[in-house]
Parts: sequence; structure tokens; C-alpha cells
Amino acid sequence: MKLHLLEDNLSDGQQVAFSGALARAIYVTAGEVTSSGTTYQCDDGFVTDQSLTLTAGVEGASLWRWDICEALPETPVEYTAIKLSGEVPEHLSGPGNFLRLDSVTFPPEGTALLHTHQGPGIRCLREGGIRIDTGGLSNSFGPGGAWFESGPVPVFAQADRSVQSRFIRAMVLPDVLRGKSSIHYENEEDRAKPKSQIYRSFGEIGLSP
Repeated sequence: MKLHLLEDNLSDGQQVAFSGALARAIYVTAGEVTSSGTTYQCDDGFVTDQSLTLTAGVEGASLWRWDICEALPETPVEYTAIKLSGEVPEHLSGPGNFLRLDSVTFPPEGTALLHTHQGPGIRCLREGGIRIDTGGLSNSFGPGGAWFESGPVPVFAQADRSVQSRFIRAMVLPDVLRGKSSIHYENEEDRAKPKSQIYRSFGEIGLSP
């Protein structure tokens, strides 16, 4: 099973349907979309385990969409681009696990001290800049840049030193973490230190059978 991040750019009033995922998360990066009578504005996000029909607003809409599925259906290249994919381990690929969508904001010079998570996820930077050190590699990302974290491999994050930075994140986690933080600090001395991250939850949804 894989977690995929796609970008959809919809024109004025365009209607699109998505199906075939165990669960998915949607974040609106521009414009607005309506689904089942609910309108989601720019900077709104939601999760679902149902087939989905979206209608773009009068100014169109741009979306980041995370799907959990074996293989993506053929994507309509006129409005969808695949940004990144990553493996979901078998023990996290079915019932008893869930998909979480949230945002993580750092003040200037903010850091995420060396840490792991209990499941994989794909992050996409919304604003600012960030450097991710993991697995012996260091990579920097600007707005729209996406990266995959497997979960058990330790990560250190350094945000831009001059402006606020924020990324949007979809993660697959075991049900015992519903409503709870997934982060585990690797160094005992770091666990009591003040943390700079601010979190905003967009929702959690269990994985379908």
C-alpha cells in the first residue's frame, strides 16, 4: 500500500470525482471547493473514506490531495499532477489504523528536535522554508516542496531563520494515537525542553477494510 500526494488545479465551476482509496485527505491551497453541500475555503482541509465529488468555486481551486491505495488510477494530466508517493507498511495498511491531516507551524528559527513517529507521512511546505536532516542526508524545501518520512527513521528539522514556516502533513498511524501526538523525541534531555511547533488538526479518519 502507498500514500500518494497529488496536486489538482481546477477551473471555474469544474466538477471532479475521486474514488478507489482506503482514505484520503484534501487541503485547499487556493480558491474553494464544495462537497456534499459543504464549502471548503483556502486553507481548509478535511479527510474522508468515501468516494468524493468536488465542485470548484467561481475562481477555481487548487488542492493538495493525499490518497492511500495500492496504485493510482490513470490521472487526468490536464488538472492533476503526482507530487510524491511513499510506502505504508503492511501492519498500518488496514483497519485499526487511521489517516490524520494537520499543519505544523514554526516561528522563525524554530526546530523540531531529533524525533521519530509511529507511522509514515508526506509533508508539503505551505510557507517559509525548512531543512530536513534524516538518514544521513540534508534537504531544504521551499513552498510547494514535498518530502516523505517513513516514521521510525529519526528526523531533525530546522525552519527558516527569518520568517514563519508551515507545512501540511498527512500521516498513517495506529488507532491508539487518535487525538494524540505521534512524536517521540530520541534524546531524553530533549523531551522536557520547550517546543516551538504549533499544530492545527484538520481531521482523522479510519482506514476502510
